[in-house]
Amino acid sequence: MEPAIVGLGIHPFGRHPNLSGRQMAVKAVHDALASAGIQWSDVQFAFGGSVDGDQPDTLVSDLGLTGLQFVNVSNGCATGGSALSLAITMIESGTYDLGIVIGFDKHPAGAFNAKPSDYGIGDWYGETGLMLTTQFFATKIQRYLHDHNMDKAILAKVAEKAFRNGALNENAWRRKPLSFDEIENAPMISDPLTQYMFCSPGEGAVALVVARGDKARQYTDRPVFMKSVSNVTRRFGSFEVFSPWLSPERGSVPTTDAAKRAFELAGVSPSEIQVAQIQDTESGAEIMHMAETGLCEHGEQAAMINAGETEITGRLPINTDGGCLANGEPIGASGLRQIYENALQLRGDAGARQVPNDPQVGFTHVYGAPGISACTVMSR
Repeated sequence: MEPAIVGLGIHPFGRHPNLSGRQMAVKAVHDALASAGIQWSDVQFAFGGSVDGDQPDTLVSDLGLTGLQFVNVSNGCATGGSALSLAITMIESGTYDLGIVIGFDKHPAGAFNAKPSDYGIGDWYGETGLMLTTQFFATKIQRYLHDHNMDKAILAKVAEKAFRNGALNENAWRRKPLSFDEIENAPMISDPLTQYMFCSPGEGAVALVVARGDKARQYTDRPVFMKSVSNVTRRFGSFEVFSPWLSPERGSVPTTDAAKRAFELAGVSPSEIQVAQIQDTESGAEIMHMAETGLCEHGEQAAMINAGETEITGRLPINTDGGCLANGEPIGASGLRQIYENALQLRGDAGARQVPNDPQVGFTHVYGAPGISACTVMSR
């Protein structure tokens, strides 16, 4: 039987000037342990991810010195998905029965300020402004809209949905709905993306307790089973963030590879997905990733969005908690937030943003620099 999520914990996303990253993580862990009805001393292993919040394994000083295995994970925006992938593998291998995945971060205000040398790129790449991810994503969505004959107005509609959903999420950072006009007419950051079409680096934490599927009901009467987890890197010829060159020989993107593998491992078709959380670092990313994951065909996104199919009450609800746009992106926690949200939806615990008709199957997707993607298929 597939491994299961049996405990959920979260610290609200946003800005918390009086709290450290570790303090937020401790709160999320305590909530996750309580929801599974266990103590920290029951946990056999942990994987944790953080970029700016502190070393995750130091949490044992706050949670208890029990001698458990604790491994730190760092994989860009795919950190949370990568940590979960490792935890699921640990359960599937039979090494352990019960573990926890923790993601948290506390980024300074302003845009991410990655160094070219950290990614094996010369300083010239930063000196010319190409390390600014705003420019990369703007260039990518410009070409995508052109190639698939979509009007740029669809970008504001995606962001409008995100803030509307975020207003229903008590743990979101941006909880004020914004109108299409407010988003469309906001200051331009990188054409065609305006200020409110981008997410912001932020703060927050998520913890998930994972267990063997055949023992899951010892901890909760509503486990959510991980049917598959897929984590892949880029292929030759794919155009990814922090890529200083592009081969004329084009290859498939990591998102497509990860999603295809996740669906194959789960024995589930994209058409069976009833709720999805996909990476929306900016609103163009949601549009591109809808097709790259196989949830629709390239070029179909505008019609789907205009018809309301990606709304909470639509055929394929996407980013029901507001996504990165409304929640911000604390890198270590962001991918785990998606799992947390899908678990709530599949358990029927999402409150005002609950997807109707009792969803049974969910999908998550993250994408991180310099070209890493992690996808999951989850079920009741």
